Amino acid sequence: MTVQGYLPTIGTVTITALVDSINPCAIGVLILLASILVVYKSRKELLVYGLLYIFFVYITYLLAGLGILYFLSVIPIKISEYISVVVGSIIVIGGLIEIKDFFWYGQGISLSIPADKAKKIQEMTKKLTLPAVIILGIFVAGVELPCTGGPYLAILVFLSQNFNFTAFLLLVFYNIIFVMPLVVILLMIYFGMKIQVLKRWKQANRTYMRLGTGVILVLLGWLLILIANGTINLS
Repeated sequence: MTVQGYLPTIGTVTITALVDSINPCAIGVLILLASILVVYKSRKELLVYGLLYIFFVYITYLLAGLGILYFLSVIPIKISEYISVVVGSIIVIGGLIEIKDFFWYGQGISLSIPADKAKKIQEMTKKLTLPAVIILGIFVAGVELPCTGGPYLAILVFLSQNFNFTAFLLLVFYNIIFVMPLVVILLMIYFGMKIQVLKRWKQANRTYMRLGTGVILVLLGWLLILIANGTINLS
């Protein structure tokens, strides 16, 4: 039986982006970068370098999303249905892995940046020049996308069903929400928040971040599968 439904696009994009925005990697790198800038740079330079890092995380995510969105929108419908099922299944599995990390963090398979890439990121934060910060933002966004980009991929599949200017604006909106916690954290540090407090907060809440992400991924992945096999038709 087919169920007719309406996907609350703005609501879905907003909730998914909010969950995706609590990204331990991007937040962790920003805190690490800020901890070095606080010691070696002025407050103004801290703000400039931090905003530059966030901007290039944003641009990289947006351009990657546009590329994936365009690819999904031009493939034949029959093929896209199978792709949606596969993507939905992968997203559900990713969600279950994230939920697993709430109970058994760091044990078994985890969706995290490989150790060699994490080490490279740490080395890059020590090069305190504007070009290095730009490269850092691009690199962080690039390496975290395959590991933690499940919510983003789910939204891109939804938007690809009607790739138009509205879909583009929703993609821009998604990525603005995605980087907003980074902006908030940077401003908190700029106005005097102790970095150690933020580090402790991140450590204390990382499992809850993964739980929230996991639940959203399972719901979005299952919804994608139901839409792909015709159980739900979006009006």
